Amino acid sequence: MKNRVLSVPRQRACTLTLSLAASTLAWAQPPTLPETVVTATRIDTRSDELVSEVRVIERAAIEASTARTLPELLAREAGLQFSSNGGLGQFSSVFIRGTQARHTILLVDGVRLGSATAGTPVWETLPVEAIERIEVLKGPASALYGADGVGGVVQVFTRAPKAGFHPYASVAAGSYGHARAAAGASGGEGALRYSFGVQRSAERGFSSANPRAPFGSYQPDRDPFRQNAVNASLRYQLNRDWSADASLLYSDATGHFDDWQPVDSRSKLRASLTQAGFKGRVQPGWTTELRISESVDANHPIVAAYPDPFKTTQTQSTWQNTVDTRAGIMLAGLEQRRQRVTTPVAYDVTQRTMSAGFVGLTGQAGNHSWQVNMRRDVNSQFGASQTGFAGYGWRFAPGWRIHGSTGTTFVAPSFNDLYYPPSAWDSGGNPNLRPERGRNRDVGLAWSQGVHTTKLVYFDNRIRDMIAWGSGSEPENIGRARIDGLTLGYEARIDRLSLRASLEDMRPRNLETGKALPRRSDTQATLGASWREGAWLFGTSVLHVGSRFDNSTNTQPLGAYTLVDLNATWQFAPALSLQAKLNNLTDRAYETTYGYNQPGRSVYVTLRWQPK
Repeated sequence: MKNRVLSVPRQRACTLTLSLAASTLAWAQPPTLPETVVTATRIDTRSDELVSEVRVIERAAIEASTARTLPELLAREAGLQFSSNGGLGQFSSVFIRGTQARHTILLVDGVRLGSATAGTPVWETLPVEAIERIEVLKGPASALYGADGVGGVVQVFTRAPKAGFHPYASVAAGSYGHARAAAGASGGEGALRYSFGVQRSAERGFSSANPRAPFGSYQPDRDPFRQNAVNASLRYQLNRDWSADASLLYSDATGHFDDWQPVDSRSKLRASLTQAGFKGRVQPGWTTELRISESVDANHPIVAAYPDPFKTTQTQSTWQNTVDTRAGIMLAGLEQRRQRVTTPVAYDVTQRTMSAGFVGLTGQAGNHSWQVNMRRDVNSQFGASQTGFAGYGWRFAPGWRIHGSTGTTFVAPSFNDLYYPPSAWDSGGNPNLRPERGRNRDVGLAWSQGVHTTKLVYFDNRIRDMIAWGSGSEPENIGRARIDGLTLGYEARIDRLSLRASLEDMRPRNLETGKALPRRSDTQATLGASWREGAWLFGTSVLHVGSRFDNSTNTQPLGAYTLVDLNATWQFAPALSLQAKLNNLTDRAYETTYGYNQPGRSVYVTLRWQPK
């Protein structure tokens, strides 16, 4: 099976849209102190000192959301959209601020998880029950993390080790034969801390494709999905200044799908991540960290039109140092990442190495904050690339803060872009492709008073030599693309009522043709509400996405859609809660990819046990 999906542009939406986003227990109990995040700077930084836009999604919000998958969860955040080739386990993409699927970096506990052949993150096999927290960085990230960070970074943190003993368990059942169970614990005493978890999920599903699916791939049968996953981590405090840790995430799944072969096509899907490292204080004000990791994405067809297995492996070693200075915290490090492709398919090149050095400075004084980063990457195929980032924030009045930043980015063509052999519907890869290069600017204004917070951000992302696949043709550098727009967000807690809203208006387009970029709506808005009444928490959400197109000539429309979701949670005992979710209340038929279905009206019930 080809380890990618063709990407094609679409038309701008005509009107603004409004939606109601999933409300959460976390919103009902917002923290009294600013959150500490790491993704935007690679070091612990208070969220109110950042010069970039970052969204944090805590475990309580994940549990209360009506989303079934990580892409569905992210799509309910301002500035993020998604597409999927059907139900659970199907290929999915996440778009940050209108950029392509390849323009988002997915990190799991700091380690990249993605396909080296497709050049995109692996979302569909990441078990949601293993996630403790998510940080979403919106904006240029190449100066921090290297290639692909054009739209931003999604960093997933798995459940972390804690002192004591903290078990948990949950079971869920719902529509389309959905069943899920998870259990685990975190704990430890003395110098040792641990966490572990296991998850199993299954769903009979529905037909992923419909008669509009390309290349005659529609098969009117259910496309079920089954997954087993495990996560574990250990941390040992060697002494007062030094610690060592290791972690594992493994997912093994079987996914059914529709292709042009008239059989029940299915594949074994495997994703794994292992890492180990140590961190310590060399001397007062100087901390160093060394980490080695490996991530694997594997697809082994059982029955499929394309019977060839794919396995991509990314190994990475990172040495990072932080030093306290009068101007702020200095960041300096070295990084090397090696990509390898294992498949019987005849790729001209099956491995490459990226070596990098990076430096940065993050500081704050009074009402002012700043961040500067520079990075040099050397790709064994494409040579050296330099990227930079600079940002500044100023709290100019009580409750008011402005921030702005600029950054450069680059994206190297994937192995599929370069070398995939010709097929029945395209002419294969293009070894003459050039890397993409871009510049991103944004400016934001935030106002906070009492229980109310409002944010307005303008962004302008310009990309040269963007790589695009066209139906029936090889990939090509399209010249110039521009994505600019506004996002407006609001949050408040008024007694037992929590509110959240956002509105996005953007223009993702190919400047060479004037056509819109693929599968991304010009407009999307969110509005959410929750109400706590004793042991009950009630929430409602509506997601509305504007119209767009699914091909490069803008002739295959994807219609606008509105999803209405309801949820209620009953904490009927100190350690026990029961949750019910009703998704897609109006049974709206919609597509995020042309010719592929999405779930209709569905009900899910979850029982959770988690001692305090």
